[in-house]
This record gives sequence, structure tokens and C-alpha cells, in this order.
Amino acid sequence: MRIIAGCHKTLPLLLVALGLVLPMAPAQAADKAASKRVDNYPTRPVRIITPAAPGGTTDFLARLLAAQLTKVWNQQVIVDNRGSASGVNGAEITKDSLPDGYTLFIPYHQHTVNAAIIPKLPYHPVNDFTPITQMTSAGLLLVVNPSHPAKTAKDFVQWSKATKDPINFGSAGIGSGGHLAGELYKLMAGVQGQHIPYKGTGPASIALISGEYHFNFMGLTGAFGQVRAGKLRGLAVTGPKRLATAPDIPTMNEVMPGFEVVGWYGVAAPAKLPKPLLSKIHTDIATYVKSPEFAKVADNNGSEAVTNSPEEFRVFMLEDMKKWADVVKRSGAKF
Repeated sequence: MRIIAGCHKTLPLLLVALGLVLPMAPAQAADKAASKRVDNYPTRPVRIITPAAPGGTTDFLARLLAAQLTKVWNQQVIVDNRGSASGVNGAEITKDSLPDGYTLFIPYHQHTVNAAIIPKLPYHPVNDFTPITQMTSAGLLLVVNPSHPAKTAKDFVQWSKATKDPINFGSAGIGSGGHLAGELYKLMAGVQGQHIPYKGTGPASIALISGEYHFNFMGLTGAFGQVRAGKLRGLAVTGPKRLATAPDIPTMNEVMPGFEVVGWYGVAAPAKLPKPLLSKIHTDIATYVKSPEFAKVADNNGSEAVTNSPEEFRVFMLEDMKKWADVVKRSGAKF
């Protein structure tokens, strides 16, 4: 075949003249169309699906975010509470929604735990969603009744290994952060213990105050309220560092190296959210999470404001799934 010099320059012009320009690949075409939509996004109300009932931390963060985005986008952002089934209902509704930026979702630590503890989960907690960013990170607080012989976290570890009496611990429910933190403690301390699930943090807290069981890894906000009132004793936090608001309380890692349990909240969307929309939504949410206003709210609730890229958030959730799958398998915890 004879190649004519310079034909590579004239061929595109000839194709244009003849109307024979090849169409863009589907992905390129979708991104180009999405780029055009971003300029006007959103043009109608956006909903944030919250996989929890009104009144809890998930709902609280969703409403804060909704109020901020309403201002930024000049369009109403509505919180849609879809509690029950450990957050599965809200997640499934999100998974089945269009990836057009008009449905957002507030996943939290239960979202990744569910993959390990619920048989036949109707979705993959990461692959069936578009991770956008994490918002907060918070540990738990190891609490005991004031009458407990352990005065410090070190005392508690020694007591749990030395006592001849059966050990039991409570939580806000099967599969909750407190439940799995207790199972992790049993594994790392090499002790036996019976889990007693309650229907929420309130009942579990009241039961511990009444002396019905030995210990609980409780959410910081509720736990510190009882500690300040003198009804419970706080021994250690499960996050990676001590809290600025309670510097005298050590981390569990200080007395049991490697022990870390972190609760988290973030924002996601249905899978295959176009990259231009993802970039805009991520930027607008991350800007708020980085603000002094949000940092103050997070600090007042015993948590830390956290932002990361969509890919970093994806990797974080995958690692969280792996960690809790291992704990559930080794401990035998069941839903």
C-alpha cells in the first residue's frame, strides 16, 4: 500500500467535510454532557438519604449538610430519613437511584460492618456506590459502673484477665460499634465474655448504671454526659489519639497496642456518578467540612472533622470492611 505524505493532516478535514467524523466513546460523551449539566447543577431539589431515624448523629449531620448545601446551591436540599434494618433500607434505595447528583447518601460505620454481619446483603457497600468524602471520625469510650474495681484502663485489662467471674458487656445492639469493639477486646485480651444487646444507647446506658453488666464501648456524646454526671466512669477512648476535650483519658492503644475502633460518617451517591458532578459535589462538601464552623460542631460532639478524596474514601471503606469481616469471623458474632 502506498502512503501519501501529509495525508494524516488532511484526512480529519476531509472527514469533517464529508460528515464522517467518528462519534465519541460513550464514556467521553457522558462526561461531556455531565460537564454541561454541572454549570447549572442543581436545577431542582436534592435529597440526602439518611439510613437512620430522626434525632441521632446521622440525622444531625445530614441536616447540617443539607442546610449548608441549600445556601451554596441556592436549591432546596431535603433530608429523607430511611431508618430500620441497620441502615440497609436507605442504602438500597440509594443504590437503585439514578446517578444524576440528585440523590446523596450518608453512610456511616454500620454501612461497612453490615457486609460482615448480615447474610446476603443486597448490595456491595463500596462498589455499588460512589464514595464522595468522609465527614467525621470518632472513637468510642470504654465505660464502667463507678462501683467497678478498675479505676484506670490498665486496671481494667488486668481485671478482665484475672477475674474468675463471668464477664459480660453491653451495646446499643447487635452489629453496633460497641458490640464489635467488645468482640475485638475479647480477642485481643484473650478473655471470654457474653454480649448483651440492648435496643439503643439509652437502654444500654441505663442498664450499665444499674449494674446489670460490666462494661460498654459507648458513643462519646452519650457516654461523656453520663461520666460528667458521675453515673459512669470513663477509662479509655478507642480512637488513635487522646481527645483535646478530655486529655486525661488515655487511648486503648496505650494499654493494649493495636486496639483501635473508629466510628465514621461520610457522603456517597449511587454508583457511576459522572466525574464532573462528583468533582463539584466533593468540592462543595469538603469546603464546608474544612470550615471552622463545622470543626466546632464536630469537636462539641466528641468527633473530628475529616475530608478525603473520593478514592481515599473508597479505600478507607474497603479496609474497614476487611477489618470487621475478620473480627466477626473470629468472634462468631451474628446478626
